[in-house]
Amino acid sequence: MSEWESERRTQKPCRSCLPDRGTWGRRLEFVLASVGYAVGLGNVWRFPYLCYRSGGGAFLIPYVIMLFLCGIPLLLMEFAIGQYTRLGPVLTLAKICPLLKGVGLATVVISFILCTYYNVLMTWALYYLFNSFGTPLPWQSCNNTWNLVSNCSTGFPGNATHLWSSSQQFFETSGSENVYKLLEMTDGIEQMGELRWELFGLLVLAWIIVYLCIFKGVKSTGKVVYFTATFPYFILFTLLINNVQLPGANDGILYFLMPNWGKLLEVQVWVNAAAQIFNSIGIAFGSMISMASYNKFNNNIIRDTLIVALANSATSILAGFVIFSAIGYMAHVHHLPVDNIATDGPGLVFVVYPEIFSTLPVSQLWASLFFLMLLCLGLDSQFAMVEVAVTCLMDCVGPKLLKVLKHKELVVLAVCTIGFLLGIPHITQGGIYVFQLMDHYTAVVSLMFLAFFEVLAVCWIFGVRRIACMVERMLGKPPNAFFQICWLVVSPLLVLCILISSIVQYTPARYGKTYTYPAWAEVLGWFISLLSIVWIPLGALHELCTSKGKLLHVSSTVSYIAHTCTTHAHCDIDRHVVSSGARWSVLLHVQ
Repeated sequence: MSEWESERRTQKPCRSCLPDRGTWGRRLEFVLASVGYAVGLGNVWRFPYLCYRSGGGAFLIPYVIMLFLCGIPLLLMEFAIGQYTRLGPVLTLAKICPLLKGVGLATVVISFILCTYYNVLMTWALYYLFNSFGTPLPWQSCNNTWNLVSNCSTGFPGNATHLWSSSQQFFETSGSENVYKLLEMTDGIEQMGELRWELFGLLVLAWIIVYLCIFKGVKSTGKVVYFTATFPYFILFTLLINNVQLPGANDGILYFLMPNWGKLLEVQVWVNAAAQIFNSIGIAFGSMISMASYNKFNNNIIRDTLIVALANSATSILAGFVIFSAIGYMAHVHHLPVDNIATDGPGLVFVVYPEIFSTLPVSQLWASLFFLMLLCLGLDSQFAMVEVAVTCLMDCVGPKLLKVLKHKELVVLAVCTIGFLLGIPHITQGGIYVFQLMDHYTAVVSLMFLAFFEVLAVCWIFGVRRIACMVERMLGKPPNAFFQICWLVVSPLLVLCILISSIVQYTPARYGKTYTYPAWAEVLGWFISLLSIVWIPLGALHELCTSKGKLLHVSSTVSYIAHTCTTHAHCDIDRHVVSSGARWSVLLHVQ
């Protein structure tokens, strides 16, 4: 028996070794919070559009394959390392792979950047919600004082490109006449214009809602998600029951599902399916690691992984039926083909659907319920992203922060305040251009780099055997061969393919079909992207400079063992210096 093994076996249990950390009140709270984070606005507008553009029903084949080969295994991986270490992404990645410890900080940075502009969507949803109680709906006609009547059309203008519908004018504008309602858009990012004070007040309200829901940590968030994670399903099913009875709904649904088998031969369709799974579930944002860190040690993460991943995909498909049944109805009403109405991004939610409501009986009720649903969908995701930043601060510098701010609630307030201040540029008249620029370079460019290095650090450097050991330690049995093969070969290769494809097919950010960003804005976009990516090489450089020994041989290594403090298991964090070991790895020893 080796010296370290003998010492380890003689150690006594330690019940105070893990940091003082809250836990979810019930397992259901963790599941609802995870489902709420995964199911966001992208399920409502991104998936349906991507599905019909990539082969309709045929797209569901690569989508389901990618779900099982990439989404579910990597979600289980994040749940495993978060629940086992009971730490946020920064310290978790630093412990399991010190060389790539910058990946953990990078995931926190990208989540925080995302939450600064994601709450702007909540601001828009609040704006529409408060405007949904009037009779008639403000976007229902061209007779409002803010309409530019000369190019306003009641309903969809079809191929008449010089005309805009009233709902389009309510959301944005074109040209130099800033007389429209929500955005009051300028001609480009070069003209930021004035601050939209109505949106400023609603942005404050959106951040207050976020703060009140998370200021007590998982104790408060766990209660809120009972409503925010379940209410959208009530609305989606209600809308679906209503929509399928409308004339023309069948045409929209057939357009959504009609298979184009030839698309299966296109590599980009498979890449799109993998990217949709990856972005929707939220791999590499650090949120799933953070939320799992508040679980009890023996929580059944395999069961929860399947629930979260399958619920997320089922919601996307459900939203597709809801959206395209309504689009088919609008195509029938205005005698237009479906593809003249179907669109991607915020336009689908804030332009097309408001126009649909204006034709329905009791339109105010449907509109208010829909935008309340959007608010719930967005808030769940926002909770998780803000919680990542709070968890990082409390894990890394918590004692120092609490000496200054005294209470964790003030730490949460500080994070929300900074997020609010960084969101102000998005609510100027030129803010939509800033929003689109940041979304492109954060959610598209940065994410795939971070995802690849996270998978590299955990699956290949840390190793599949050690992940399996973690799962066995928590659940009493190792994950089956399917998960281990996916971790070892399939998932890393898929992520690598997505990364290469995103690099080869890179296109600069655009707004709409015509506006291209100036060169200085592209530079700014890359700077935003590097704000998260740069921590990966900086972390590696720091580790190389501060750690002793050669690259492949080190005089000391950390042995990290974690258990729960229950009547059947104990907790010990065992740090033992050994004479030699593999560089940048954690040795897991099972008692």
